Amino acid sequence: MKLYIKYMVSLRCKMLVKEELKKLGLKYIIVELGSAEIMEDITPEQHDELKKNLLKSGLELLDDAKSILIEKIKSIIIEMIHYQDELPKVNYSTYISEKLNYDYTYLANTFSEVKGITIQQYIIFHKIEKVKELLLYDQLTLTEISYKLHYSSVAHLSNQFKKITGLSPSYYKELKQKRSQNLENI
Repeated sequence: MKLYIKYMVSLRCKMLVKEELKKLGLKYIIVELGSAEIMEDITPEQHDELKKNLLKSGLELLDDAKSILIEKIKSIIIEMIHYQDELPKVNYSTYISEKLNYDYTYLANTFSEVKGITIQQYIIFHKIEKVKELLLYDQLTLTEISYKLHYSSVAHLSNQFKKITGLSPSYYKELKQKRSQNLENI
């Protein structure tokens, strides 16, 4: 049986879900971002208990089909941008559509209807979060980050970064470095 869980975005979330399943005596096959597959059917009591316990940690057990689909889309995007070494070579729309085996127009319309933003806006937001992370690691140049995240140019990345954060990438990096130095001086 497959369970779908909202707000699962990290390895810590996966560990938390595994722990909650163990507490209820539910054996899992696999726990991934946004879902958990368990070996047996879950009783209504176990379902309610799991839902309540996950909610305490900021996670939400999903029941309706649209919410489940949205979480699948979000999980694919988060995994694609934050946990893969390379972004897919195909268009994101093709990639998401193939992963979920749905027409992209249907996915895009459903996502926009439920979330109030487009899939593309959600992808951009996560790409900018990844840029922030890579800037803080200070191991790649802006040109390398731009290439890694499939931006057409450094200027395109910089414009998108500024539009989302209000700061240029270099100013953002400088600001974070100053904050770190201030913390070290305390």
